[in-house]
Amino acid sequence: MRSYDLSPLYRSTVGFDRLANMLDTVLSNDTGGQTYPPYNIEKTGDNAYRITVAVAGFTEAELEIEARDGQLVISGKKAPEDGDRRYLHRGIATRAFERRFQLADHVRATGAVTENGLLHVDLVREVPEELKPRRIEIATAPALEPAAN
Repeated sequence: MRSYDLSPLYRSTVGFDRLANMLDTVLSNDTGGQTYPPYNIEKTGDNAYRITVAVAGFTEAELEIEARDGQLVISGKKAPEDGDRRYLHRGIATRAFERRFQLADHVRATGAVTENGLLHVDLVREVPEELKPRRIEIATAPALEPAAN
């Protein structure tokens, strides 16, 4: 496991507490190569993204998506099986999972859908008008009158 010391970041910056905390969270949540369930993150537009998680074997009722504290949390918990099944080989994973994704400022989930064993979560970045770049007009300064002697 790698360890990163972010204390120089705290000592030499002002107002970046949220960024430093996010880096701490991401680095501490690194589970050393967790690969279940597999997922993709894609950019679908200028301010649009999609997270796709492979959830074969899970029903919509067994999946949960929650946005909290700047994170998108996707979890799944399989309901107990009914009946007396005897598997000769069980290769389809049905273990519980929880995936966390850090979201940037102003990014929110707009919807989710399951299709062919995949869960698609659509996200959009909506920057408020007051934070968007705007052009500042430069006014012409009035001409100075020559000083009277």
